[in-house]
Amino acid sequence: MTDTSVNDAPLVLAVPSKGRLQENATAFFGRAGLKFVKSRGERDYRGTIAGVEGAEVAFLSASEIVAQLASGAAHLGITGEDLVREQVADADAAVEMLTPLGFGHANVVVAVPQAWIDVRTMADLDDVASAMRSRQGRKLRVATKYVNLTRRFFARHGLADYRIVESLGATEGAPAAGTAEIVVDITTTGATLAANALKILDDGVMLASEANLVASVRAPWSERALAAANAILSRIAAEEEARSVREIRARIDAASETLGDLGALFGARLPFGASPAGGVLTVHCPEKAVFALVEHLATAGADDVTVSAPAYVFRKTNPLIERLQSRL
Repeated sequence: MTDTSVNDAPLVLAVPSKGRLQENATAFFGRAGLKFVKSRGERDYRGTIAGVEGAEVAFLSASEIVAQLASGAAHLGITGEDLVREQVADADAAVEMLTPLGFGHANVVVAVPQAWIDVRTMADLDDVASAMRSRQGRKLRVATKYVNLTRRFFARHGLADYRIVESLGATEGAPAAGTAEIVVDITTTGATLAANALKILDDGVMLASEANLVASVRAPWSERALAAANAILSRIAAEEEARSVREIRARIDAASETLGDLGALFGARLPFGASPAGGVLTVHCPEKAVFALVEHLATAGADDVTVSAPAYVFRKTNPLIERLQSRL
């Protein structure tokens, strides 16, 4: 007997509950025509998406979002890749990174004192750690909140003579306070590290992170949840596609063969088929190829050429939906 409650379970989308990440997430979904609705006011930690049936929005902290995705309590979530890689040991098995969102950029880095002028790489750091162990009888101390990322990264570089000092406050201040020699921290510009007399190793970028739309492989994907995900992902993919293309329309009195292969020349496509002689030609092309394509059309006799940016471009195939379905 089929459990209808399983098939009727809604999709849960977990988004940041406050701060710049919430603002950016709301704006990102808004551009895709997806508006979050809090029926009980701004303090409500549950919501819906206007016009999308079978979807609930959970407003959570960044760490809670990762935990919910890892356990399958949330189907989709917005969070930084750094948190996913740090908190979920088997991240690639538990979740699928569907698409980067273009905000929340930050790097997880290894930083050492600027006074260590001869230490520029992880190999140099390994030499320092070995010397410290042999001469002083103690291990190099590393202050960080990113314990798992640090262990994996240091292991890849063959560095073993160290111990982690878990940071609960401002990690970059640990060397000056004498609680650690170096740090592993997250930074956007490196300015705070530099202000604390630290420098990033040349090969010390562990992870270039940004906010991602993440899908949980472990969530109970009911028919209702899948339908809601398809509605959400189709709009997101359409908005992303629209941002990358421009639509060029031109009146042209020429057979299509005189234009050459617009796809090969400019990465363009004719979304409505080839233009008949004397008709209106509509072309989609990458933004960077617009002016070269316009010049090419002018050479072929085009007139009244207009260029516009579409709001959405829906394709028959959707890479986000395909990526999700390939994991379920």
